[in-house]
Amino acid sequence: MNRRVVVTGMGLVSPLGVGRQAFADNLFRGACGIRPIERFATTAFKSHMGGEIRDFSPRDFISGRNMRRMDRLSRMVTASARMAVEDAALDLDGTDRQRVGLVIGTAFGPVDIAVQFADALFGEGPRRVNPILVPNTVMNAPAGHAAIELGLRGINSTVNHREASAETAIAYAAMQIRENRADVVLAGGGDILSPFLLAVLERFMALSPQNGGDERARPFDRHRNGPVSGEGAGLLCLESLESARSRGAGIYCEMAGWGMSSAPAPANDWTGDPAGPVLAMQKALALADAGTADIDALSAAASGGINADRLEGLALERLFMRGPKPVVTSIKGALGEIFASGGIRAAAMALSVHDDMVPPTLGLTSPIISLDTVQTTARRMSVKYGMINACASGGTFAALVLRKFDEG
Repeated sequence: MNRRVVVTGMGLVSPLGVGRQAFADNLFRGACGIRPIERFATTAFKSHMGGEIRDFSPRDFISGRNMRRMDRLSRMVTASARMAVEDAALDLDGTDRQRVGLVIGTAFGPVDIAVQFADALFGEGPRRVNPILVPNTVMNAPAGHAAIELGLRGINSTVNHREASAETAIAYAAMQIRENRADVVLAGGGDILSPFLLAVLERFMALSPQNGGDERARPFDRHRNGPVSGEGAGLLCLESLESARSRGAGIYCEMAGWGMSSAPAPANDWTGDPAGPVLAMQKALALADAGTADIDALSAAASGGINADRLEGLALERLFMRGPKPVVTSIKGALGEIFASGGIRAAAMALSVHDDMVPPTLGLTSPIISLDTVQTTARRMSVKYGMINACASGGTFAALVLRKFDEG
């Protein structure tokens, strides 16, 4: 079957706010969620900035009994799942929970718990390891915790494709609905900031200020010097059109197409050949039965990385070489590089398609691409088709196409 897939809800725990309304208000007014990191000391690092979560109370979304067993990332993901269900006005008690699932993308998972576990194991011995840590060391802990809290019995899966993790999770979830394997799937992803992650990224020279200068996220900018790390979680409520119609649900947009590809690349770097990301975007367009001229706005993966932004810029210029071109934005200038940020980015594009508003690219003043970029302030414009692009180190690429909902 080829059922239509629509977006009926979204839940967000982001540096720009918790919940759809706070996120949207800050996103479109050009607020920046990147600030000095407060949750842990950064004196040992060259990088001190991050898109850090503030003013998040997991108790507002999660039962006390379950919350005590959760790691920090699982709390963010579970809260996002709860908000997505509530935003979609989905009555789980009146729904066949076997037809409701969850697909989460994460690049690093509960890395803070893994570090705690390793410290206890190798520092004090196996008998000193807290048993409650063990279930939270695995990548699928957030998906498992969220499903338990919400009582979901459909598909439960975790995708680990680095910076393309959440976009791939959304594509996988949409396939389940399209093929009539599920009616509703909560899909997206998340990652957290931690001292360990900051240390690893810094060792790989993967953070601003990579080549000196001010520490700042500058997507697609000639003076970029590496990304700024971030954290957060974002989930969409994806639903079959039949299911959404049957309960009179509000619809943000339609998930029209998705595509994935790969290319040979160093394990922790990007290929120099744009053919990989171009192929993923072409596949997404083909499934959406759309052409390059149909895309009005594109949310780029650009975060200020030297090689990553260069690769994506080449891919966009190759794909949109002829005919009308989309406006391009990257919200990672406001969020930082959250790695599994695709759920947050997809929510932003769903809002753009629904509300005809494209958010700005903070930190961009001197673009390296010839396409029209939205820079200082949000742009009011018609957005019938929006594309989300994802490029992961190691050579994994994904693209999503959202379309303004039309009953026809």
